[in-house]
Amino acid sequence: MSKEKYIQIRRDLHKIPEIGFKEVKTQAYLVNYLQTLPSERIELKIWETGIFVLVKGTKPERIIGYRADMDGLPITEETNYEFKSEHEGYMHACGHDFHMTIALGILTHFVENPVRDSLLFLFQPAEEGPGGAEPMLNSKVAKEWKPDMITALHISPELPVGTIATKPGLLFANTSELFIDLKGKGGHAAYPHMTNDMVVAACSLVTQLQSVVSRNVDPLDSAVITIGKITGGTVQNIIAENARLEGTIRTLSVKSMEKVKERIEALVNGVEVGYNCKATIDYGAMYHQVYNQEHLTTEFMEYVNEYTSFTANKCTEAMTGEDFGYMVEQIPGFMFWLGVNSDYGLHHAKLQPDESAINVAIQLMTSYLSYKANEVQA
Repeated sequence: MSKEKYIQIRRDLHKIPEIGFKEVKTQAYLVNYLQTLPSERIELKIWETGIFVLVKGTKPERIIGYRADMDGLPITEETNYEFKSEHEGYMHACGHDFHMTIALGILTHFVENPVRDSLLFLFQPAEEGPGGAEPMLNSKVAKEWKPDMITALHISPELPVGTIATKPGLLFANTSELFIDLKGKGGHAAYPHMTNDMVVAACSLVTQLQSVVSRNVDPLDSAVITIGKITGGTVQNIIAENARLEGTIRTLSVKSMEKVKERIEALVNGVEVGYNCKATIDYGAMYHQVYNQEHLTTEFMEYVNEYTSFTANKCTEAMTGEDFGYMVEQIPGFMFWLGVNSDYGLHHAKLQPDESAINVAIQLMTSYLSYKANEVQA
């Protein structure tokens, strides 16, 4: 298939972003494409709004997995694309349209060019939330077709096209959503002594939360608490009875995640007493760290640098969250960054990755997976 065809597929997918477990049109588009491939070479099974696709090997001894995530984000697109999102208020602002297109390109290559081992492609919903990797991995299909190793990529706007980056060991952080609801007593703005103002309580809590990382986390470790959204009140002359804080927690160690949550809960309990209110905490979706298997990652980087025209650089770990961490917790594997050279970063309304990176990734991964899938096991 031509390079232009895959670019068109990416653009088609870019038009129809859907949030986690709502990827109905996306799933239908992928299935329609897969049904154009020779049926004797592949086996397809549906799971929720995701898809498992087994490309049968010629003399399979193993199953090698490749994962691509499917969902978009609740972001209003601000690009100048002619193929902008047709779903108002939603956008593929994290590159999952790239991820799916690349997976289709790799899959098609191996249908047309069989290798020894079987390849399992997992088109996974709900990476951005509430988290699709863990339930997909625990599904009946995944247990029947459990890979012996697994890999995935994520676009990197900061890196130039033709460059990838990864590292053995910890790549992405442990992450948790954070939602805190405060309930007090509302009333007229002229009678504050008869109320318990939750806007004031929320502002105080946000300030206190900033002390958790600076005073409760080992300085040699890393953690982030970000409150990205506060809502409270109804109009300017009514004291707010309710307020809600929405944010995220990122840590490089499980121990630090436990400590951070312990301190958040203590501070919230203090706000309850200090502001005479009720508070609840919801940690929402929690993602396990992405920990790359040492040998496979090192081997991959050496292969890229020695046997391909591309460059694999060693990067540092990032506070990025990725539910692929659940997969590499159970299956040996790794994830890497793919350079796409964009002026705007991930989750930005103006993200415009360089489409030439699609063919780079397809070429790179068909080469590497051919090498791995044709290995004779001892």
